[in-house]
Amino acid sequence: MTLVVGLGNPGPEYAGTRHNAGFLVVEHFAGPGASWSRAHRGLLTTIEAGAERVRLLKPETFMNRSGESVADASAFFKLPAEAVVVVHDELDLPFGQLRLKQGGGHAGHNGLKSVASALGSSDFCRLRVGIGRPGPEFSGALPDFVLSGFAAEELRLLPDVLDEGSQALGLVIRLGLAAAMNQVNRRARAAKPTDSDQNL
Repeated sequence: MTLVVGLGNPGPEYAGTRHNAGFLVVEHFAGPGASWSRAHRGLLTTIEAGAERVRLLKPETFMNRSGESVADASAFFKLPAEAVVVVHDELDLPFGQLRLKQGGGHAGHNGLKSVASALGSSDFCRLRVGIGRPGPEFSGALPDFVLSGFAAEELRLLPDVLDEGSQALGLVIRLGLAAAMNQVNRRARAAKPTDSDQNL
């Protein structure tokens, strides 16, 4: 069994913001007919991916306490950190670019920091969903940027990003992380991303 977690903030005021990219990908992966129920301090649904049963979780504890929900669910299903896939927004990737990785630090991302702390391990898989950094025309701080809505051109491209994110999750589940990383990250490298320190 795999637990796929989308990170985001609950509530209509946060719906469709960049910081909720994890929610958006996981909702798309679940499909429009998914039935979500309240469990483990979040919203939970189950899908079948081939022979694999996959639990999908959207914590409702807000971003900086996401780990409380993730740890509750992983303990209930008796899953190690390595069986958890966390989908999250990534400032240090251009908009729409995806990368998979196993383990690592939180780079200032409060959701990842909370999950690692609550699980007692950083060894969970991450699907990083690029939201880019604000351009020079943006006058606010980084928290303002990630909590803002997508630009018009980003909204036009967003359906393709969600499709690709869902495909990446399917690869992880069907082929395993190493094979999925080889496919997803090879495409990301071909796009020549720029990396810098993430501060949120």
